[in-house]
Amino acid sequence: MDFNWELKCEMKNLLAAFILALCTVSFVHAQEVLVFTGHQESIAWMESIDWWGEERRADQLKVPRTLLVGISPKWQEEATQMPVSVKKEFFYRCLLPLVTHANWMVRQRRDWLRAREAELKKGNGPQGENLKNLRRFAVVLRVKTEEEANAISDPETWLEIIAELNYRLDEIPAGLAIGQAAYESGWGTSRFTVEGNALFGQWTYGGEGMAPKQQRQELGDHRIASYAWPFDSVRGYFLNLSTHPAYEDFRKLRAELRKAGEPLDSLILADGLTSYSERGQEYVDSLKKLISSNGFNLADSAMPRDEPLAFALGAESDQAAQAITERFEVMKKKGEFDTFVSQMRLE
Repeated sequence: MDFNWELKCEMKNLLAAFILALCTVSFVHAQEVLVFTGHQESIAWMESIDWWGEERRADQLKVPRTLLVGISPKWQEEATQMPVSVKKEFFYRCLLPLVTHANWMVRQRRDWLRAREAELKKGNGPQGENLKNLRRFAVVLRVKTEEEANAISDPETWLEIIAELNYRLDEIPAGLAIGQAAYESGWGTSRFTVEGNALFGQWTYGGEGMAPKQQRQELGDHRIASYAWPFDSVRGYFLNLSTHPAYEDFRKLRAELRKAGEPLDSLILADGLTSYSERGQEYVDSLKKLISSNGFNLADSAMPRDEPLAFALGAESDQAAQAITERFEVMKKKGEFDTFVSQMRLE
């Protein structure tokens, strides 16, 4: 049986799941595998590592290095039985590690770009893997087409491209990302989130993705993009805000804050997202209210903890938990776990 298919089937039965992810070029192996049999057990674990409590968010800006990788269909039902405050806190605690990890990866990429820029200014043009990666970044961030990127040899042109890459690829304040995820996914309970790990309601065309139950003809045959893992949805969100022409105002605001030496502020940068929804400014106003009323902007400066990466899964029973644990031990021994992890990257 194909291990990717089998693993995805297992993930669909998870309530809360976390995974380690890549550094810039290589990835680090998980130090342990944790398996939870329900959200209460997950919350107890969060409490044990000092990662729970709405009243403590301002003091808990060092984020566990854990990434959500699956949302169970059970989550919709269980969320309705939770106190609203617990549901929101659980969503926040699961999502923030995804966003801080993505921002960590962005910082890694920007450091790498600065190193290439320094080499170019010394007269050392990109070679080998560095050249290959520069070309890939230029294409992924829509600075150049593949054909154009492959034709570039002039150092001055590469310096211009690196400047544009650094402009496009920058951090997104955690409060803004979590606020939009909560808004677009109904705190992780929407059909699109449960069925396709879609946290940000991003559209796609061409017949791919998940079809809304009611299509508005004037909007065309749009669908909601689906993803293999929640981190893929975060990745898509980061790339979307980094590249789409509709979010140039967002990128300009972010660059202005950087130039002024100011921190990236969720409530300021939200003003650059009037094109994210057809509701325009009304959407932005609602988003800013959601962010501020839930204190998400407190997480804008959150950073990952200096700790080993861990891999944790949820299961429906103790028996299922044991089976999943054994399955991943086999995957690690066969090297299949490395293949699984390598699918989770920023670009």
